[in-house]
Amino acid sequence: MVDENVKACINLHAVLRNMEDLCELDKEAHDIIQGKNVAIRFSVKNIPAAIMTFNSGKCIMEKTESRNCHMNLFFKSPEHFNLMIEGKRNPIPTKGFRHIGFLKRDFARLADRLSYYLKPTHELLRNKDSARINTILTAYTAFFAIPEIANNDPLGKLNASRIADGTINIEIDQGPAIHITARSGRLEAAKGKASNARAFMVFDSIDTASGILNGTLDSYSCIGTGQLAIRGLVPMIDNLNKILAQVAGYLR
Repeated sequence: MVDENVKACINLHAVLRNMEDLCELDKEAHDIIQGKNVAIRFSVKNIPAAIMTFNSGKCIMEKTESRNCHMNLFFKSPEHFNLMIEGKRNPIPTKGFRHIGFLKRDFARLADRLSYYLKPTHELLRNKDSARINTILTAYTAFFAIPEIANNDPLGKLNASRIADGTINIEIDQGPAIHITARSGRLEAAKGKASNARAFMVFDSIDTASGILNGTLDSYSCIGTGQLAIRGLVPMIDNLNKILAQVAGYLR
């Protein structure tokens, strides 16, 4: 049975977090946010809050307890937020009613674009540029979901406790890089490579990353062919992959 709290953490801090990359990678999303200046706080009971800021043609998503925002969207429970992500419930605005138009019009269009890439059709995946965006957003979703599971799910906590303190770099050649840092059994993810990483997971291409993440390629076979390179303190990655295996269950 899926833990609604963990699912809400993933939906907010891994899935919805993709808005900042969507607005950079997708021309339609990029055009939607031009000239917009609004910061939206997502306040979900019992999980860490986040603020999504649209400014200067960019979108930035930050996990924070700050209340410095133009608009606050309140969700009375993790279930309420999860249903909003599924399009079955609406948020409760408690601040910034003059931005309702942006929420209903522009933000709704952005949400549709995000869904377009994260729930792709076969036709989309046949287009090289669209498939690349799908892979990048899917990778960010999966790897930013890992800390949410590691810090909140019982099995995730167990596997996280077995990861030595330090940083793991996850890289896609000609694509994005992410690093995940372990400290006393808690994990934190951030974009980019860390200079002091102790372990490395390197995909040789966007296509390889896409295949492994969507299940059409076997990771162990890819290690054998050199399409996926694992080096450094390998037990860190072994336990990280056990948490990664839980992600799909929360994103169904």
